[in-house]
Amino acid sequence: MQNVVTIGAQLPQGALASQAEADQKPAGAPTQGLQVTERAIKRIRVAMAKEGVSPEEGGLRLGVMGGGCSGLSYSIKFDTRPRERDRIYDFDGVRVFVDPKSFLYLHGMTLDYEETLMRQGFNFINPNSTRSCGCGSSFSS
Repeated sequence: MQNVVTIGAQLPQGALASQAEADQKPAGAPTQGLQVTERAIKRIRVAMAKEGVSPEEGGLRLGVMGGGCSGLSYSIKFDTRPRERDRIYDFDGVRVFVDPKSFLYLHGMTLDYEETLMRQGFNFINPNSTRSCGCGSSFSS
């Protein structure tokens, strides 16, 4: 069962994950590392430019931290450079950093972006999530 968590808003280092490969995989298929949809990549690029984060050095940091109604919460922010033990993914020039602890919970996840009249924000489609809370900002696995 897949859970989608909406919040407003890898491959091992050196390996590249192509968007063409990501688009070819069905949403429920197991993946190696992370996947980021084309919509999310476009939105990340716009936000990075607005925040002044260099795509060559910085990137988007995805993580998991304790807390929330269900025990774990997603963390998403920009970082100016990767940390020593991060897994680094490259999606069409957009870098995503994930620390080793968070990778245990995010492995196989797809990051999407939704923009409709009713809501907009990033969706975490995480096959590791066994349940999420009513507000949609935390999960457990």
